[in-house]
Amino acid sequence: MSVASESDSVYLIDASIYIFQAHFSPYIECTDRDGNPLNAVYGFCQFLLQFLRRTQPPYVGVAHDQSLFSGFRHQLCPHYKSNREQPDANLEMQLKACFELCEVLGLSGYRSTTYEADDIIGTLAANIRTDESTGKAGCCAQIYIVSRDKDLAQLLGDSADCLWEFSKNRRRYEADIKSEFGVRPDQLCDYLGLAGDAVDCISGVPGIGPVKAKELLCRFGDLDSIYNNLQAVGEMPLRGAKSLAQSLAQHQDQAELSRTLATIICEVDDTSEDFANAGLDDLQRTDIDLDELRSFLLTYRFQSQQSEQLVKQAQRLTERRRN
Repeated sequence: MSVASESDSVYLIDASIYIFQAHFSPYIECTDRDGNPLNAVYGFCQFLLQFLRRTQPPYVGVAHDQSLFSGFRHQLCPHYKSNREQPDANLEMQLKACFELCEVLGLSGYRSTTYEADDIIGTLAANIRTDESTGKAGCCAQIYIVSRDKDLAQLLGDSADCLWEFSKNRRRYEADIKSEFGVRPDQLCDYLGLAGDAVDCISGVPGIGPVKAKELLCRFGDLDSIYNNLQAVGEMPLRGAKSLAQSLAQHQDQAELSRTLATIICEVDDTSEDFANAGLDDLQRTDIDLDELRSFLLTYRFQSQQSEQLVKQAQRLTERRRN
């Protein structure tokens, strides 16, 4: 286990979780001066301010989903996430505002039309672990992935790293993932390749659910080893082992595609993507620009009550940081 000080902690935030949570929350009511919804922006701003107050983070990266229907996974599989609805004009505007808000609050935000937020987080995490420019190569930084999405658990590269569900203050480490799913974090993409994931419309292999996927991976380690030992699969002391081996053989392309869809990209060579080479220095938090925050709230026509509330919260944070 790597030793990390608090000053080395890095927080990588999955923005969409908190934006959509606010957008659909029955407990958040916020409209602009014309009566148009601003729930997503208001709730996301509240989340970020609360997050900054609780953690006082030295390094933060905020990953946004801009590739909702245009990413490379959709090119591989048209059915991928086909259960999602296109955002309407109002939500599209709010998503743009949420991205702009990060800079106003002194945080580094990233988005892409090709890669998903998960890939941005995966690439940032990989870059941080090999960031020689700051003398921190070898993963001296403890990485907190702020999300409730189980898929991101595959990025836990050190026993000190954790997946943090902020609203419930639930932290899951390597051992917790192993206990919950029966496989190691690095096996999750193989697990989903076998069992599928209904949330993202990933099919997996017919007839293989979580239990069989876990048993197969405990025995063979990964998907490639399973396919290199199909005869041994058929001989396992498992109910329906022979038909299981047949189903695996019959649906190999489907299993491999499912694994590809579930695998988070951790290396991006495209230099036009601003997160591709972002390192620890790029994630350093800066002060909240209160004038820019006021201008932002005015641009998006926040009503005075919510606007004053957010500015006061930001002022308290700024004063606390300077002291």
